Amino acid sequence: MPNKKIDPAENKSLALFQDKEIRRTWKYNKWFFAVEDVVVALTDSTDPKQYITRMKERDSFIREGWVQIVRTLRIQTHGGMQKMNCADTKGILRIIQSIPSPKAEPFKQWLARVGSERIEEIQNPELAVKRMREIYAKKGYSQSWIQQRERTIATRNRLTDEWQMRGANEGQDFAILTNEIYRSGFGLDAKAYKKLKGVSKQQNLRDAMTNMELALTNLGETTAAELHQKNDSYGMNELRQDAGEAGKVIEVARKEVEKRLGKPVVTKELPNTTENILIDKRTEK
Repeated sequence: MPNKKIDPAENKSLALFQDKEIRRTWKYNKWFFAVEDVVVALTDSTDPKQYITRMKERDSFIREGWVQIVRTLRIQTHGGMQKMNCADTKGILRIIQSIPSPKAEPFKQWLARVGSERIEEIQNPELAVKRMREIYAKKGYSQSWIQQRERTIATRNRLTDEWQMRGANEGQDFAILTNEIYRSGFGLDAKAYKKLKGVSKQQNLRDAMTNMELALTNLGETTAAELHQKNDSYGMNELRQDAGEAGKVIEVARKEVEKRLGKPVVTKELPNTTENILIDKRTEK
């Protein structure tokens, strides 16, 4: 199976509107956006589900036509695939009419722009790579970190292609195999790793990794993909065994790096970005 193109936030499932994350998925040749994220972006609500409930109470058209406007779709989130209420551009524009917000008009313009960007990216996939870099640069990541992150995305896509082709299901199976690599290589599963870094369940762990952690993760996942091909592995038992072996490659390299540097690789340290500095400060409290 050919490798996927490098996408912003992996698989283009994330877009930014005025620094607010809008989860989305490309279905039926159009974008569908997570309704809760749109509500948060327009209202700054801390309880979007409750806001949507009240919106449906005051707008009979939204309430009665909800099943026509909204679909439950699976979206790739930082924590894996998740079912969410989504609407296409037409549906979101109707929902916006029920949200009194000064951001409504800019959001309409944003919707039109992201739709055209998708068409452009189909015609020229290199634009997706460029936009990914721009997203991370706006968050304050260094160019060296962005380049390392770009490599991990390409490697991850190659590995998940192998997993899918060899009998693993996207979602839970992918999480199990990833944890096998993390545990063998770093001594932590993804949940414990996030806790150490002080990032939430919804945030992407790799966005909190240092250059060295990303490099070792890339080494492990490259090794896993190569082992799958060498062993012609199929099914979760064989894939898990390869993932564990790939994690041991990380462990050996990590211990050698730690010996040379005189300090541990896996720590609370975050990439030096504005976003992660704020996370670090919250963790210290």
